[in-house]
This record gives sequence, C-alpha cells and structure tokens, in this order.
Amino acid sequence: MTKQNFISLYLADADVAGNKYRINPVIILAQAAIESGWGESVLAKEHNNLFGITGYGKKNEYWHGGKVELKEGGLCFRKYRSTRESIFDFARLIRTAYPTAANVSHKPASYASEIAYSRYISEVNGDNRAAYRKMLCSISTSLQRLIDLYRTKQFDQKFNNPATGKPTVRNLFNTPQIP
Repeated sequence: MTKQNFISLYLADADVAGNKYRINPVIILAQAAIESGWGESVLAKEHNNLFGITGYGKKNEYWHGGKVELKEGGLCFRKYRSTRESIFDFARLIRTAYPTAANVSHKPASYASEIAYSRYISEVNGDNRAAYRKMLCSISTSLQRLIDLYRTKQFDQKFNNPATGKPTVRNLFNTPQIP
C-alpha cells in the first residue's frame, strides 16, 4: 500500500480518535505504519489489527474479545471487526495506560522517547527501543508533510473552480452565485 493510500484510508479515523483521546493523529498513523508495515501485515489485512496489540486485557467498547494466534505457541493478538475499532482501541490504550506519552503526542520526538522507553515496547519480543524511537520520529515527520499535502489537495478540490483550477470567492465562502 502506498503512503498516500494509507493516509487516505486511515486519517479520518485517526483524526476522530485523536480528538476523542487528545492524541496527535499523526502519531496514531505513524505507529500504525510501523506496527503494520503500512497496513500490509497479515495481522492488519486479515484481523484489522494495525498496532500489533496483544489479545490480553479486558474487553472494551472497541475490542470484543476476539483473538488470533499467528503461529502456534506464539503471542495472541486482538482481532477487530474493523480498522476503525483498532485505531480507537489504540488511542484508548495510549491515553489510559501511557498518559505521559499521550500528553506529549503533539511533540513527536518527546512522544517517541516516552513510548519507546515504556513497557509498550518489549525487548523480549525483539524490539529495539532506540531504533523504534528513531523510526517513530522519522515516520511522524514524513507523515506530517504528506498529510499537509493531502489536506491541501482536498481543500483545493473542494474550493477550486473546476474549469480554471483556481479558487473562487464563491467556492471559498459557499455563497450562491449572483445571476
């Protein structure tokens, strides 16, 4: 999946979840990109789990208890009915279990340091905290630029005159055309 497709598919849900749980949606998407290989992992494609969230803990409004074991004797992961549920469950988890990280999510470097050196990352599972922090910073920066371009393009498509491709005052302010 291209980065543009990833943004197109998941940004709206990340925006809503980010607003509800006061977490930067760029951070939500950056972690989804890392954990799911830009939406290409088996866990993401077949089980709607964009974050590699394990299948432990109590059911909640977004996760209804479904679990999957990708390899025999391996970790259990959460199964979701939709990627939207995965995004909201992740935002809920970060806000409730990692509030310090959530509170600095609008500063991606600070968030990356908080989350990389928390129990969210498990070196036992082969995670490298320093590498994760660096990757999260890099992807957040890249995503922010792409999201800015994506939103500009959406704005242009909504408000530009289709014949000229240039903005019109009528389109910008949604005022009726004077005959």
